[in-house]
Amino acid sequence: MVRTGTVTRRREQNELAAALARGPVEVLDFLLPLWAGSQLGASAAAVGALTALETLVSFAVRPVAGVLADRFDRGRLAAFGAVLYGLSFAGYAAAPGIGLAYAAAVLGGAGGALFWVALRARVGEGLADDSGVFSKLFAAEGAGTWIAFVVAMTLVSRIDYQGVFWLGAAACVVAAVALLVPSGAPPAQTEQAPRFSDLGRRLRSVLGLVVLTSLAEAGVALLLLLHLQRGHQLELGEIALVFLPGFIVYSTLPDFLHGIVRRLGRTWVLSVALAFSAAFAAGLSFAPNPWVIAGMWVLSAVAFAAAIPVQQSIVAEAAGVSLGKGMGIYESAMLLGATIGTFSAGLLYSAGDGWRVACLGAAALLLAGAVLVRPAIRTVGVVEHPAPPKEPERPEPEPEPEPERQGSDLRNWYAHVGAFVVGQLVLAVLGYSWPLEALFGEGHDGNWYWNSSGHLLLNVSRIWCFAFVIDTVWTWGGVVLRGRKGGS
Repeated sequence: MVRTGTVTRRREQNELAAALARGPVEVLDFLLPLWAGSQLGASAAAVGALTALETLVSFAVRPVAGVLADRFDRGRLAAFGAVLYGLSFAGYAAAPGIGLAYAAAVLGGAGGALFWVALRARVGEGLADDSGVFSKLFAAEGAGTWIAFVVAMTLVSRIDYQGVFWLGAAACVVAAVALLVPSGAPPAQTEQAPRFSDLGRRLRSVLGLVVLTSLAEAGVALLLLLHLQRGHQLELGEIALVFLPGFIVYSTLPDFLHGIVRRLGRTWVLSVALAFSAAFAAGLSFAPNPWVIAGMWVLSAVAFAAAIPVQQSIVAEAAGVSLGKGMGIYESAMLLGATIGTFSAGLLYSAGDGWRVACLGAAALLLAGAVLVRPAIRTVGVVEHPAPPKEPERPEPEPEPEPERQGSDLRNWYAHVGAFVVGQLVLAVLGYSWPLEALFGEGHDGNWYWNSSGHLLLNVSRIWCFAFVIDTVWTWGGVVLRGRKGGS
């Protein structure tokens, strides 16, 4: 059906744009203090001012972004935000001193506000068809994050910080292109939309949970970064490896966890997720080494992957026709919590036994949030059990037409080809492309081809090659067999 296809295409565009933008932004947050200090010679105060400036601009623009997202096409508005994001990355890459970096921070703050508010409002349009759209969006953001971290950490030694920033700018431009197709949604009904004050009062209880969750997540993440760097003296790449498993959880589990939400209800899942997050935050304070910390961070990531999409869907449902304002308020609450969390974590860590105090403080806040979940959701008045995805509206079940199915399979395969070629080119630049080594390198024994090729990236490249060959044989074998069946 045309409508079903339109909804699916819009959802895929949203997720692609989110992945392309989120990854570089997370990498920027990770690298910016290191880059500003080492490359620009900025003082600690100047680095703090740089990050605070972007946060302040983003916080100020978010309400404006909410109003604009209810008046204009959300896809185009998000695309404009992605362009500003890209200009911000370009500004960092070209900055000869701290002055241009401040200008880039302003662009990044404004672009981030426009992009995420408009994109989440656009995603909220699909709640009527699929209650799991925010889980899928969260998974896409997680996938973009860990892929961006792998690329950045492997390339930064070769192309320096500036090269990584230019790659981030390119990714944001592609995200903008992906969103330029009109959303197809009806015009926003601004005459029926509640005012910010009315909507804020209705969402007040849930927004408190959002602030607590983002405060704890951002605070614990910064504590981990500081503790791994200063307490365990880990290098940049080693720190990224500790964070990486948690980011992979973000990309793989949200959709599965949404199925649990549909069965058990939002209140139960959100309460348990926050309680588990509290337990993990407290446990982190006693973790003896980076291996244990990585494992605890994975468990914490599972809890956050369950909680955050639930909060987003509750806000979107409660906002009704005013998705833009609702997401503007949500993003402001999330940013407020993250700002308080990172600032408090930094202060506590620098004071004596602050690592344990900060972790236990985050645990106490999360536990309080778990207790407040039930009254908060009741106050907002949204449904407890989200509806399952709607089935396509067809008169009767029909098998997919062979030409249509064949075209879909081939489109997927072409996408796999593109990803394979780009990935292998990156690996070739690094000197770890298995097919190039197999074809043009020195002779190797059978163990090198089938069991272990040495370096981790060579083994990843080898496994990817085998998977791609199987995918190619399966896809084209099906095309040939269906063609013969249709001709007989």
